[in-house]
Amino acid sequence: MNCYDFDQTIFFPDSSYLFVMHCLRRYPRAVMKALPQTSAKLLRKLFGMADTKELKEQVFSFLPWLDDVDRIVEEFWEENFDACIADWYLEQRRDDDLILSASPEFLLRPATERLGVQLIATRMDRHTGEIIGKNCHDYEKVTRFYREYPDAHVDAFYSDSLSDSPMARLADKAWLVKDRQTLSPWPERGAEFQ
Repeated sequence: MNCYDFDQTIFFPDSSYLFVMHCLRRYPRAVMKALPQTSAKLLRKLFGMADTKELKEQVFSFLPWLDDVDRIVEEFWEENFDACIADWYLEQRRDDDLILSASPEFLLRPATERLGVQLIATRMDRHTGEIIGKNCHDYEKVTRFYREYPDAHVDAFYSDSLSDSPMARLADKAWLVKDRQTLSPWPERGAEFQ
């Protein structure tokens, strides 16, 4: 099995950011209702007074004001799927690929269904923006991976972020993705991955 981070790895630029911008263009009142508190939470995060989970929940706190989240997510992927999935990934995609992402599961599920691959992502209530459990980031990706695939073997892992080192350590080979396509061996494992 090959495992991949999603945002900035096989999807560019970032699905959550693009989704919020999509909603801001099409449903500005909903997003604007949450903007003052989101700005305040961002400042708190910058000063170490809020964690990523809190900020992410606040960013998605506009969801209750959307009339049909599932339809809006489908609209989003109609606009962004073909243009934003990396060609290098499409050329090597396998049916047993697994995407591990900190982005909301409800947002990525339609994309992974189109790709025909499996998904582990942050569980978020698509009607409230509340995260269920932990943000799927860092060591949480490994925890969720072992919970859902206890006997799986990771042939290769791909990510744009060194915060994914816990997953990279599980793989026979790990690759750092930069600039939409540049693949280099994972820095802390070096030449053994070439």
